[in-house]
Amino acid sequence: MTTSSKRRWRLFQFLADFLANRFVLPSKRLLVAVLLGTPIAIVGFLLEIGYSTFFLYNGLLLIASILDWVTIPKRRDLSIQRILPEQTDIGQSFSIELELANRSGQSVAYSIVDDLPLSFEEAGPITGVMERPLTNLSFETRGTERGEYVFRWLYMRWHGKLGLWYRQSRFACEQMIKVYPDLSAVRGYLASLQESLIVDGKKIMRRAKAGTEFHAIRDYVPDDDPRMINWSASARSRRLMTNQYRPEHGKVITILIDCGRLMGVELDNQTRLDRSLESALTLAAVALRQGDQVALLAYSHEIKTYIPPGRGLRHLHTLLEATYNLTSDFVEADPAKALEFLNRQQKRRSLVVLFSDMENYLVEDQLSNYLWRMRRSHLILLLSLADPLLHEWSHIATSNSSLAFTKAVAQRLQLDRRAFQQKMIGAGIQVLDVPADQLTLTVINTYLDIKSREAL
Repeated sequence: MTTSSKRRWRLFQFLADFLANRFVLPSKRLLVAVLLGTPIAIVGFLLEIGYSTFFLYNGLLLIASILDWVTIPKRRDLSIQRILPEQTDIGQSFSIELELANRSGQSVAYSIVDDLPLSFEEAGPITGVMERPLTNLSFETRGTERGEYVFRWLYMRWHGKLGLWYRQSRFACEQMIKVYPDLSAVRGYLASLQESLIVDGKKIMRRAKAGTEFHAIRDYVPDDDPRMINWSASARSRRLMTNQYRPEHGKVITILIDCGRLMGVELDNQTRLDRSLESALTLAAVALRQGDQVALLAYSHEIKTYIPPGRGLRHLHTLLEATYNLTSDFVEADPAKALEFLNRQQKRRSLVVLFSDMENYLVEDQLSNYLWRMRRSHLILLLSLADPLLHEWSHIATSNSSLAFTKAVAQRLQLDRRAFQQKMIGAGIQVLDVPADQLTLTVINTYLDIKSREAL
């Protein structure tokens, strides 16, 4: 049985290699030429020269086919090189360049298909004629899911001068590309040299109202606190000068990202995990730019990755490399295990920002106990994406008993969410249940407000 299986496998391997690399197939031109032989033969029979016409036409077609078959460029005369960027953002189009080398000494008409991963947008066959030894061409595609992907093969068909037969082959060209989360908000902030931060077109950072760390001496303006006037500097410059303070740097921001089953639910063509990860990276960029340290922990039913606190924009690259290929697992998340792990790793007081789903907060029995224990040594912020379907169901018109029951259940679930928020707020734990398009704006505003109040 084992020997038979091996023989069969070798045969299949041979057939697969033959079809992929050395197979020759007829073109549409040849099929049309064969079909045209039928009316020619009929006319020949009507003129009583049918056999002569039939054999003459098919003989000429056979000779042309043999000549075309023989003159088709061999595979060893052609080569393809793919030029692929090392990374791209999810949903962003990027260009793939192909370099074709033709050493056959004749023009070659080709059709090329790239073996794109399933999560990439299909580009269709690329057709053209190689009239020079080197030919460059390009096409565009985009990745729809984060992660690390491998481009393996390039499939090509080409024919000779008569175009009666195609030769097809595949060319090994293995390359890897990383699809990162949407970092437009992060790059927009890092590219700004102003004291304000703009996310989604909205100014979300105001001038710090208070602080304990001396920053600079500047000209006094009418809105400044008179108690902050620097009289020595004012006397030297002969104009009013004031001390400018900023919130203390070097605080620790710990980001927790839930990668459980519920985070794989799609919202506006993006999963909750994608939304949360983009907001978390933007928050990390803001915190690192403010001089704070950022740690990150991703979990589902187990700890998936943990990045200790670090500072500087170089640390942002470390966070990105550790999280760009995170996926949601088809298991229930265990936030209690993540908080217990964090409590052992992070002894210094920090702002713990947890990106999860409200349903996990409601059904996890031990979560409240861990949160109440950790609030003594950490400042905790719980984030959740509001469910638009739940909001829609709670406002539907009750035209029948089924819709009335659906509306009642939806309203009950919303009341449970609000009750959990009030319970946590009473314990000094802030809970935000916000729409997906406002998540980044809300979390950064909350972080900056905590910094300005010196609450951390």
